[in-house]
Amino acid sequence: MNSILSSVLPAPEDPVLSVIFACRDDPSPVKLNLSAGTYRTEEGKPLVLDVVRRAEQQLANDLSRDKEYLPLNGLPEFNKLSTKLILGDDSPALKENRVVTTQCLSGTGSLRVGAEFLATHNKESVIFVPNPTWGNHPRIFTLAGLSVQYFRYYDPKSRGLDFKGMLEDLGAAPPGAIVVLQACAHNPTGVDPTFEQWEKIRRLVRSKSLLPFFDSAYQGFASGSLDADAQAVRMFVADGGECLIAQSYAKNMGLYGERIGSLTIVCTSEDVAKKVENQVLLVVRPMYLTPPIHGASIVATILKNSDMYNDWTIELKGMADRIISMRQQLYAALEARGSI
Repeated sequence: MNSILSSVLPAPEDPVLSVIFACRDDPSPVKLNLSAGTYRTEEGKPLVLDVVRRAEQQLANDLSRDKEYLPLNGLPEFNKLSTKLILGDDSPALKENRVVTTQCLSGTGSLRVGAEFLATHNKESVIFVPNPTWGNHPRIFTLAGLSVQYFRYYDPKSRGLDFKGMLEDLGAAPPGAIVVLQACAHNPTGVDPTFEQWEKIRRLVRSKSLLPFFDSAYQGFASGSLDADAQAVRMFVADGGECLIAQSYAKNMGLYGERIGSLTIVCTSEDVAKKVENQVLLVVRPMYLTPPIHGASIVATILKNSDMYNDWTIELKGMADRIISMRQQLYAALEARGSI
């Protein structure tokens, strides 16, 4: 029998997945998987936050809950609380009703929905990403129909930010181009601009009429402070301009497999926001119709309950502090052995 699919070529090997599988199959009892960006306990096991277990138990005990489809834009309560978490309760954009939030499939799905929307509605199809950036960024944006270009970001000599090069490259970008900015805990370098540098970046982006697209995958996970890790985003929102924000709760709530995130689009007016919302839903409907309910319900349950929220911030800071401590210990050990 002839094979219709016989012409399909082998896919290129994914270097990250290859390491993950190699670690899985390695019989060594002392192995460590350093490839996947997932938090692990001292025993190398996945961590489910206590507050997440409590939220799930509360949801399970609520017999009034059902499994009906969510609206195309997701769980309304989740959207409202998620937006406040990244923008702040006193955000002028929220008060002026010029914010559109759509529940998406974690950070990756949020980026893809935003990219599809921009590919159709943004006049400039060029999107600038940091060099280097998260390996999935170029694929997401290219498949959505955008043209990916890079701006200088990491300086291997100083092991820090190439701030001069970054400003030069963004300054040469065409007006209307999209710029991907990681809100905190830059992946893969771990190098973030200072608040003073963020302000200069903001001024340049606005003066050049560029459109910032924030990837916020680590809010609270970088410094241990939800507000500090959202500061860069809030600086851009406060000036009244437009921006997109992709949020993920994979890291900061440990909800990796729940695939829960959101896309927030800050507009210049309420009228523009209404039009944007309708167009985003046209992207969502043929892509996956409606998002899953469970992860959104977990997040909403935690964010709306003051006790749970406080307990979450404590657990979150504990994870962040432990990561910082482990990095310091690793650096000290490498330094003691003359490796750096």
